[in-house]
Amino acid sequence: MDTDTDTRNTFDKERDKEIWQEGHDTPRAPGEVIDGKSTLPVGTLDPVYEAKAHVLNRAIQDIGMGWYQWQLFVVVGFGWASDNMWPIVTSLILPPVALEFKVARPPLLTLAQNIGLLAGALFWGFGCDLFGRKWGFNLTLGITAVFGMISASSPTFAAVGVFAALWSFGVGGNLPVDSAVFLEFLPADKQWLLSVLSVDWALAQVLAAGVAWPLIGKMTCSKDEPCTRKANMGWRYFVIAMGGIALLMFACRFFFFTIYESPKYLMGKGRDEEAVRVVQEVARRNGTTSSLTIDDLRACEPEGYEAQTDARAALKRKLESVNGDRVRQLFRTPKLAWSTSLLIMIWAFIGLAYPLYNAFLPYIQENNKRLSADMANQGNTTYTTYRNMLIIASLGVPGAVIGGLLTETRAGRRGVLGLATALVGIFLFASTTASKVNTLLAWNCMYNLFSSVMYAVLYAYTPELFPTASRGTGNALTASANRIFGIMAPIIGMYADLSTPVPVYVSGALFILAACLVFLLPYESRGTAAL
Repeated sequence: MDTDTDTRNTFDKERDKEIWQEGHDTPRAPGEVIDGKSTLPVGTLDPVYEAKAHVLNRAIQDIGMGWYQWQLFVVVGFGWASDNMWPIVTSLILPPVALEFKVARPPLLTLAQNIGLLAGALFWGFGCDLFGRKWGFNLTLGITAVFGMISASSPTFAAVGVFAALWSFGVGGNLPVDSAVFLEFLPADKQWLLSVLSVDWALAQVLAAGVAWPLIGKMTCSKDEPCTRKANMGWRYFVIAMGGIALLMFACRFFFFTIYESPKYLMGKGRDEEAVRVVQEVARRNGTTSSLTIDDLRACEPEGYEAQTDARAALKRKLESVNGDRVRQLFRTPKLAWSTSLLIMIWAFIGLAYPLYNAFLPYIQENNKRLSADMANQGNTTYTTYRNMLIIASLGVPGAVIGGLLTETRAGRRGVLGLATALVGIFLFASTTASKVNTLLAWNCMYNLFSSVMYAVLYAYTPELFPTASRGTGNALTASANRIFGIMAPIIGMYADLSTPVPVYVSGALFILAACLVFLLPYESRGTAAL
């Protein structure tokens, strides 16, 4: 380990000691090890539970990154892919669905999806601490696959909306559950792999657009003639295909990969023996051994002490992690309060701006009179729309990679994030000037490239600006703001004229406003230890 890393680790531990001392009468012993990467405040957990968690962390670290974790890395990527793929599905089917059912307010479909995403995130994120990670890990993809394919039989627009909400209920749980599973089996020095999973997020967009192009592009009604179900089967075949892909992902997880229950979850339920067996089995799968024994965990229990590690205690710990004290800690000083408030607003504005444009992009393109005329000259307008969606989506992959690389440049996280976010807004404004399809395509390609850069940096920068002891609560606040404002996007879309550039102007203005807020952030985390 190099000198800079040693210095950072020492700084993290010293800062954790300060946080402990601020909230407790009795400080920790000087030589006691504190987990600097813990997402929960030190002392939040039952002392025995906390001590056992440190023992399990060390055991996983000793095992190292092996075959089991690399397999897990692949199947967890399915969750990341699903998280982006299905919102794109809703966006892609919106024009043909609205045409077939003669819908007065098409954005209602996006609203149903976003409500399902929020409900899924709350249910699965909270529930995985109660009934375990293993069930949620498999069921989220299974639910998505089943309701995605069933939606192809929808006889009405309302039915499509219900099924979109149901498949989104499964999608909403992917990141909360999958990230918990992955992190709890991941050695501390390999936690950076979590950011690499963003490539799956970008690839999923390419996959969805690639499947939609030949299906929806060639088997969709023309706006100039009556639209019947038989003439508009493209979107139905598309959701069957995407549901089949989700089913294949589910099968890979359920039948071809053995997911073990999280050792920390088992320990939290008082099943220490099973936790030890899982650690030993992971070591065996990795071709190594672990020295962890049940005695190591029992040594954490003082004589006569009954450890509070049942389900009720786990629920209590979950509630304690979001109580007022944890939130107030993020606003403890004026500078920290300013930083936290700005981050919440940045996530909120992006949460509204991104779906406001992306969710209605195919619809906006097909209903723009100037673009429709140019596409008509090229032949099949719907085919051209979905071909262009595939080209635009492909720019997300290099964008995710570039964003990850730029985080360590001299511009720093703040500079790269602010510039990328501003460019996203600028390219959206520029797109409103396009009167030719190919011109709009060029602007949208640049938009998607820099929006991928923006997200790659944002996911890395945000947790670094929260103190270690309150990082989980801070992430929860920003994510909640993002989801809640995302629900507002289709509501605005219902009252906006999607045949005009108004939604694009609003989205672009929000991105530029978010960029201005980024430059106001008081901290630059490049080259410094996360507190």
